[in-house]
Amino acid sequence: MGPHPAVADVRRAVRLSLADLAVPRDVVEPPLVLVACSGGADSLALAAATGFAAPRLGLRAGLLTVDHGLQEGSAGRARDVVRLAHSLGLDPAEALTVTVGTAGGPEAAAREARYAALSAAAGRLGAAAVLLGHTRDDQAETVLLRLARGSGSRSLSGMAEVTGIYRRPLLGLGRERTRQACDALGLRPWDDPHNDDPAYTRVRVRRDALPALEAALGPGIAEALARTARLCRDDADALDEWADSVHAKSRGPGGELDVSVLAGVPGAVRRRVIRRAAVEAGAHAAALAAVHIEAVERLVTGWHGQKGVDLPGGVGVVRRCGTLVFAVDNLSLA
Repeated sequence: MGPHPAVADVRRAVRLSLADLAVPRDVVEPPLVLVACSGGADSLALAAATGFAAPRLGLRAGLLTVDHGLQEGSAGRARDVVRLAHSLGLDPAEALTVTVGTAGGPEAAAREARYAALSAAAGRLGAAAVLLGHTRDDQAETVLLRLARGSGSRSLSGMAEVTGIYRRPLLGLGRERTRQACDALGLRPWDDPHNDDPAYTRVRVRRDALPALEAALGPGIAEALARTARLCRDDADALDEWADSVHAKSRGPGGELDVSVLAGVPGAVRRRVIRRAAVEAGAHAAALAAVHIEAVERLVTGWHGQKGVDLPGGVGVVRRCGTLVFAVDNLSLA
């Protein structure tokens, strides 16, 4: 008799995610993969599946849990996750303690601290990959949040299955499936009270926005949004590749861009090239909004002798002698 269907689904997702790392079982130093586990249903199901699947691919598997120190008893819960890891065949297993700042709000600050700790631990342990428990529902929430902000196709592509050392095997599975897997394995997930706190925007999307869309438009909204993310990622990858070649063709020795080359390509490609040049010149990527890029684009498409454009980070852009010139603090734009 085989495993419960939900358990089989999660194991299959992990196996597919790690297939490219597989090695013969007699390798002296097999690659190490780590699971980032909070103790919630998604990451707990992922941890159990990795403990099962990784050795069958010739891989070592371990676990990292992050104690953000934001709730009473968080250190004890982190220790419980580490103890559970060994029973799931995950070794090494470590609890990482972080200090969460305030920049960007509580969610962003916690995320920044968490990823910094995970990346540092993965480097120290020599891990080939860190697995994250984001599901299809998390992807849908991400796409909806970014859609509300008027984001472009790259942003709407949501979370990638692979980003550097990070892998998200469960993006094709719903949150309910991971809970079913935990139930079938006799695992008791920890439900983070922050996941039900309406003070957080993502919680409001989960509890209010998505159910309202389901009620108005019918079931399958999460699957549709996740599918949109995949399609947007394919489109964005193709446009980025096109923009790579245009950037190489238009870029001068000082980082200036040839206006005639930019004028001959679609706006989606042109704006990508402009953004890349701006960031290379020192503009703050996180603060560089569509309105800034569009203002620079008008120096190409709506040129009538206007003055330059100021970008976040003290970068100025002017059109000069058929080129867009980017300079820090406008020192060379006078």
